Amino acid sequence: MAREYRMKSARSKPGSSQGISGIDYEAELNAQQYAVVRSKPGPALVIAGAGSGKTRTLTHRVAWLLDQGEDPGKILLLTFTNKAAREMIERVEQLIPSDVSALWSGTFHSIGNRILRRHAEDLGYTRSFSILDRDDQKAMMKQVIKELPLDTGGAASKRFPKVDVLISIFSLSENTCESIDDVVEYQFPQVARWIEEIKSVHRSYQARKKQNNSMDFDDLLVQTLKLLQQHDDLRSLYQRKFRHVLVDEYQDTNRVQCDLIDLLVGDRQCLMVVGDDAQSIYSWRGADMDNILSFHKKYPDAEVFKIETNYRSVPEVLELSNAAIRPNRVQYEKELRAVRDGGAMVPALVPLDDPSFQAEFVAERIEELIGEGLEPSDIAVLYRAHYQSMEIQMELTRRKVPFQITSGLRFFEQAHIKDVSALIRLVVNPRDEVSFKRVALMLPGVGDKTADNLWRAWSACELGQGISVPESFSPIMLTFRVPAKAKDSWQQLCYTLDELVVDGGFARPSDMLFSILEGVYDDYMRASFDNYEHRKQDIEQLMEYGEGFDDVLEFLAQLSLMSSVDGDPQKNQRKEDDESVMLSSIHQAKGLEWKVVFLVWLADGMFPNGRVLETGDEQMFEEERRLFYVAVTRAKDQLYLTYPMTNPKSYTGEYMMRPSRFLDAIPDEMTEEWKVSSW
Repeated sequence: MAREYRMKSARSKPGSSQGISGIDYEAELNAQQYAVVRSKPGPALVIAGAGSGKTRTLTHRVAWLLDQGEDPGKILLLTFTNKAAREMIERVEQLIPSDVSALWSGTFHSIGNRILRRHAEDLGYTRSFSILDRDDQKAMMKQVIKELPLDTGGAASKRFPKVDVLISIFSLSENTCESIDDVVEYQFPQVARWIEEIKSVHRSYQARKKQNNSMDFDDLLVQTLKLLQQHDDLRSLYQRKFRHVLVDEYQDTNRVQCDLIDLLVGDRQCLMVVGDDAQSIYSWRGADMDNILSFHKKYPDAEVFKIETNYRSVPEVLELSNAAIRPNRVQYEKELRAVRDGGAMVPALVPLDDPSFQAEFVAERIEELIGEGLEPSDIAVLYRAHYQSMEIQMELTRRKVPFQITSGLRFFEQAHIKDVSALIRLVVNPRDEVSFKRVALMLPGVGDKTADNLWRAWSACELGQGISVPESFSPIMLTFRVPAKAKDSWQQLCYTLDELVVDGGFARPSDMLFSILEGVYDDYMRASFDNYEHRKQDIEQLMEYGEGFDDVLEFLAQLSLMSSVDGDPQKNQRKEDDESVMLSSIHQAKGLEWKVVFLVWLADGMFPNGRVLETGDEQMFEEERRLFYVAVTRAKDQLYLTYPMTNPKSYTGEYMMRPSRFLDAIPDEMTEEWKVSSW
């Protein structure tokens, strides 16, 4: 029989609303937040709606625990980004006058690293193990591939997965606890033919890391979980240490992170997780929404709290947001309520003739808003996929409206766009050494030295002199000496270049791009990029842009001008951040907010994504709707929902577009349709 003994201490009385901090919690928090902050120890699930003060609630919960006399070293606060961790600690420090440095706060990976630095020997590493960054991973994997007896030769050699693709496959497998076979089947079917070789590389890569006393980023989670699973004494040590575990953005946890949380909590079950299932949008990188939906199965005694008071948006935006997410069948139902008064306008629904007209409208309206006194940084243009921003980038550039892109790269600066452009530049200007070598280095088995040798052979022949437009490239190029691995790819390249010249002149830009994609670049993309489908869509969008040009020289000139603003490729990033309109994919916009949001390309096949509609997968479709919900809840004051009614596709001709089916859930009175026409 066990006896409980409670020590007398200087802790505040459990019912007290004030402690060492002097905070009047009831006065500083709304009723829902206050209920969370002062809840009794034990498992708790907090469903925090968009803009509801989630961070404020979490940090006040930590302050409350400290006010009750809890030791900071007994509290673990898990976040997803270093920025979020720093922000929370800074806020706690502002709330609590005493030293809180002993509090464990950080990302899952940083906490994993902290534990592993203490106990790595139990896994066969030393405490001074190295952490591999992306470049280190690539270098090690290249060496592994080089040393393995892999049969990657022959006609298909160019399609063997590049290390970036392999890293993505291995990472997804580790974080979801799914087999490499399943990950390849569902996420990377384009490399399925190499499945046995891929698994061989994975085994050797894992062994090489251990041999080198090194861990990659995923190991910081996987090895920590392994440590706690295999060593009962260490698991008990950390379960006793952390009396309170708090987790931010719980809807974004993957299988490994969720298992790690459960092991750290143990039987004490003093766990508070905060998240919003309606903002679960990262399944493609391993996040499992079932972690938050099935929380009660693991913790049947858990209290469930909802925080639904929104401090961000005007009521008109929130009413639309609530309506947008309501059709999802799998969710915790909630109703966001506005603190702010009504805005000056209801969300605008703006159908437009075509993508170019959509871009003109967005750019002109942005100019008007800036003219009315709004800062450019208060405005965002959001889209489902990066390629959907191309026309808007061009129109903003033409009007000299400053903008930045969350990825850091403008459309025309991306590697795959520069690759296909290099092939066109080489045909137009055979003396372009930079373009020639960029093309050569795409070939399997070709490095810098071989590229130099090929360039010397090229520049010495008639083709390389660029005296006239050749009728054919292949007769001369096929005589060049290339590595055995590159032979088939080089031959295909020669024949592709032949297609870029027609009747003593150059083919139209869109025809050139089609030949390049079908002839050589599609295979290269499949093997080189983990987001192959997105990059292919980018090139198809570039083909549509190329339809507007007959002269390839004019087309290339426009690409060059678009890849750098005002001829300055080294832009002042700080100034740009402060004075620029934001262009962002919705995934990268999560957690951010703007006074004005333009959500573009709201047409079926564009948003929701066409592949999702084709599969008919209800789970994927509901995630697309959650993505729409995330987008509209970014708007504070004004929201514009736009879509082109027609789309001029290359080779298939113009076709009509159906407004996004997400709009069907929004009552007519919640939007105002704008009928836009040109003068």
